[in-house]
Amino acid sequence: MAALTRDPQFQKLQQWYREHGSDLNLRTLFEANKNRFSHFSLTLNTNHGHILVDYSKNLVTEEVMKMLVDLAKSRGVEVARERMFNGEKINYTEDRAVLHVALRNQSNTPILVDGKDVMPEVNRVLEKMKTFCQRVRSGEWKGYTGKAITDVINIGIGGSDLGPLMVTEALKPYSSDGPRVWFVSNIDGTHIAKTLANLSPDSSLFIIASKVWALTRPDPQTVHVGVGRDGCFAIALGIRGKRQEDPYPWMAPLGWVWCNMTLCLLQPSTVAKHFVALSTNTNKVKEFGIDPANMFEFWDWVGGRYSLWSAIGLSIALHVGFDNFQQLLSGAHWMDQHFRKTPLEKNAPVLLALLGIWYINCFGCETHAMLPYDQYLHRFAAYFQQGDMESNGKYITKSGVRVDHQTGPIVWGEPGTNGQHAFYQLIHQGTKMIPCDFLVPVQSQHPIRKGLHHKILLSNFLAQTEALMKGKSTDEARKELQAAGNNPEVLEKLLPHKVFEGNRPTNSIMFTKLTPFILGALIAMYEHKIFVQGIIWDINSFDQWGVELGKQLAKKIEPELDGNTPVTSHDSSTNGLINFIKREREPIA
Repeated sequence: MAALTRDPQFQKLQQWYREHGSDLNLRTLFEANKNRFSHFSLTLNTNHGHILVDYSKNLVTEEVMKMLVDLAKSRGVEVARERMFNGEKINYTEDRAVLHVALRNQSNTPILVDGKDVMPEVNRVLEKMKTFCQRVRSGEWKGYTGKAITDVINIGIGGSDLGPLMVTEALKPYSSDGPRVWFVSNIDGTHIAKTLANLSPDSSLFIIASKVWALTRPDPQTVHVGVGRDGCFAIALGIRGKRQEDPYPWMAPLGWVWCNMTLCLLQPSTVAKHFVALSTNTNKVKEFGIDPANMFEFWDWVGGRYSLWSAIGLSIALHVGFDNFQQLLSGAHWMDQHFRKTPLEKNAPVLLALLGIWYINCFGCETHAMLPYDQYLHRFAAYFQQGDMESNGKYITKSGVRVDHQTGPIVWGEPGTNGQHAFYQLIHQGTKMIPCDFLVPVQSQHPIRKGLHHKILLSNFLAQTEALMKGKSTDEARKELQAAGNNPEVLEKLLPHKVFEGNRPTNSIMFTKLTPFILGALIAMYEHKIFVQGIIWDINSFDQWGVELGKQLAKKIEPELDGNTPVTSHDSSTNGLINFIKREREPIA
């Protein structure tokens, strides 16, 4: 594939931008076309509610949108889409298929990898998850003292944390009768210590989520876990898979470990009642001490940041029930079908992707804000920080050369109305153009005071998108100051500060209500947006080699932190930092 900047369709788009881009004005566009909303919006109708994608408040015309769609066709988006759904190994640096769509393939249509249909295995794991969830939620599954499970602790990082955490928060209203869920992702011992401080070991279930079960990595996956007969949580976060330093190491072969100054016996029958594994590596799980019967499998064609649909979603299913987890999958499958079958010019993920290309590669925008006006979606932006930035944060193309254009944006955001009182000032009157997505449910989960709170929330959302589009002209600001009774001197002093340029682009993504089905559809919509942008930029959205270098260096540095001998083997900064740690750390008893 030719470089993006040498693609004739992209050159045509760039030329149009150079000639007309500075003339685009949203007020003028709306005044010139009274039907602009109907021309630049989509309504996606499902049997579980509706999704409205309003992209009319973008700096585009019908001519621009046609050029963008032509660019998608020129870059091979349609062919690449079929290759993904057909199980081809589009993750070419790791020689893997990319089949999160198979995990939610509710139609059960065969999907082949190396000539083998993956759906029977997918369905087998889903059935195992269903049975397990029913046993835990009903109280049939007992802890080592005979108590039912009240708390589930998910230990994992990256995709093993961000997706399940975001979804369980988003679907809290559907969690009645389910155990509470907790997430530990940080190797900082504070995270596990704070989480376990008020939990009871005899009613807690640990989910250890690690795709390859690589205990050599300095991640929370390097956890040795167990519940001792005296009720002690035997959990030691360590590097290279080592237990905490045992004062009596000779006792370890007998099944004892030292935990918080208490010796605990890890009995296999006890561990089996409190620990399950989510992994692709049965042998490593068994070596770790967890019964393979308590292992829920997934496959190397499941990318970490696309894995919540797999066994990694076990914490979701336990919290909200398997039926609701199935609805989550169904919503994603619905969006998969929309993405696969709908013409590009009416395809929601494609249009969102193309608008992003327009702003990143023509306007030079570097960030993208995701602004959910729903407190239950408070982790949505954090989830797609990984989803987008780990996927498309690349500068090498498929042919192995450096791009000569920008790729993935910095993704960030917080829920409204909190963000309004934090960073919206920069969006409204800052020097940077920041395209924004507003995600808003029409119906609230909590219609407090007959829906008054939600009415106020909706009015704030509507006001923000209108204000970002229209701004406030100098004449409007002057009239406002005059009406407030300001004298001419004060008026002229304040006037420049009261002007809003407007012309700031936004997408409004509204939906009937945040249900499991609708949430699944929204997540899948953004997954496919990321995919489309990666194809246009000619990069691999499904590897993450940039994550590995720091881990490799950490393995070398960790032994150097032992002892008191000054370190000189690195650059002067790293040496200085290591030696400061050696001087200032607490004495090791």
